[in-house]
Amino acid sequence: MLYFSPWKTGLIIAVILIGLLFTLPNFVPEEQRVDGTGEPIGIWRTLPHQTVNLGLDLRGGSHLVFEVDMEKVRDERLENLTGDVRAAFGQAPLIPAARPAVVGDSVVVRLSRPDDLEAALERLDDINEPITTAGGQQSLQNTLSIEADPDGRTIRLEITDAAFQAIQQRTVQQSIEVIRRRIDTTGTTEPNIARQGDDRVLVQVPGENDPDRIIALVGTTARMTFQMVEPNVNPGPEGRGRTPPGVEILPSEEPTEPYLAVQSRALVTGEQLTRAGQSFDENGQPSVTFAFNASGATAFGEATAGNVGQRFAIVLDDTIISAPRIISPILGGTGQITGNFTVQEANDLANMLNAGALPAELTPIEQRTVGPGLGQDSIERGQNAIAIGFALVILFMLLAYGLFGVYATLALLVNVFLLLGGLSGLQATLTLPGIAGIILTIGMAVDANVLIFERIREEVRLGRTVINAIEAGYDRAFAAILDANVTTFIAAAVLFLMGAGPVQGFAVTLGIGILTSVFTAFVFSRLLVATWVRMVRPKTLAI
Repeated sequence: MLYFSPWKTGLIIAVILIGLLFTLPNFVPEEQRVDGTGEPIGIWRTLPHQTVNLGLDLRGGSHLVFEVDMEKVRDERLENLTGDVRAAFGQAPLIPAARPAVVGDSVVVRLSRPDDLEAALERLDDINEPITTAGGQQSLQNTLSIEADPDGRTIRLEITDAAFQAIQQRTVQQSIEVIRRRIDTTGTTEPNIARQGDDRVLVQVPGENDPDRIIALVGTTARMTFQMVEPNVNPGPEGRGRTPPGVEILPSEEPTEPYLAVQSRALVTGEQLTRAGQSFDENGQPSVTFAFNASGATAFGEATAGNVGQRFAIVLDDTIISAPRIISPILGGTGQITGNFTVQEANDLANMLNAGALPAELTPIEQRTVGPGLGQDSIERGQNAIAIGFALVILFMLLAYGLFGVYATLALLVNVFLLLGGLSGLQATLTLPGIAGIILTIGMAVDANVLIFERIREEVRLGRTVINAIEAGYDRAFAAILDANVTTFIAAAVLFLMGAGPVQGFAVTLGIGILTSVFTAFVFSRLLVATWVRMVRPKTLAI
């Protein structure tokens, strides 16, 4: 219908104004919006101040590819497995056996008595845990293949292929979390960090022209420790309090405690952590669960049993990320961290624990620098392409549809501003393919208007009145417009989910552009036409 109630009109205008507010910072110099630390200044404290992030191909920066040393990860897992085997056989009743040894890709242990084979296999089944995927889910398959040699005394344990693939996926994902955490300290915005292949990580840092600095930042993996909090030491202002021997002061992410004094000796280290995941406590609140290997479980159990009522700190990269209180001894190698977490915060904490739990050497195998001059040239060419395409589209619409072409042009301008506002509000990264997505959006928005206007023409030829022709044109074109945009949106979603880097940038721009195009072509332009009809009350349509 051509009638728009006041609240509908107000809602449409509000959406456009909000979009313009998010677009405006892109046209204001940075020094007038934020200070040297990136905090908004002046009126921008109450208005959106974020601009569209430019990708590596537009802004320039560093491009690196790191390879995760999975052989070292396998070796360390096998070495940890020997400790688990020793601990399993050391439980009462004791199973006499030679010291487990790593032989190739297996852990081999030789029993002292063949009669202990069945009991030994039962003990080893207890440490044969289900495979944990990169998403934290547990598989029906186990991590180990356990077989006894024909001599009845020798047992071989191997990490299954499925388990190693899960370890590889987790290792790469955890490495990405470590890298992202370290890159954020450079002050750069929106680095592109993604998996590449089975064991490589792509790192693109816009605005950073020194790849050696990035290599230095991410060349070592995160170190995590569990340390007891020392309650009788005052950290002092800015963490400069005096400490006795064996105590250190570390910065904390606890909002009420910027610094905490902790014992220098670590109870357990991240190398002994096998997994962590987001869960919920008995009250239904988000929490984090974690598990240690056999040696870590023993050490952690003894430490918590002797310090009930005290606090222990989880330290990652020399920063305390959590300092819960020990309510009761944490035995069995598993525990739960509770607090005022949201689900996202609990997920982030689990990811940080996992990132520190699985050290893997990262080797840079590719590095290059994209100069800002090349990026500026790409921006200028992209702007020229958008301007030329925009001008040609406007000229066509004016020549083909007259006054209705003017309304289509206004809708097209609003569409571009809403698209830029969406990119700014979501802090999406605009790349060169993203500029192509903007140009494609302009074409799609015009296509919707063409469908509507041609349908109105057809209704006029059939002898309908002005109002009936316009209403029928918009109503009957809507189905075709919706079908075309839904299928394109599905394609954009697939590109975003399956692609990486610039492909995702194109998909984001295209997806936002589809939403803004439908709004401006079908809602905003309809409002403009309805307003014109109500004010002029034309008897005929010149379209």
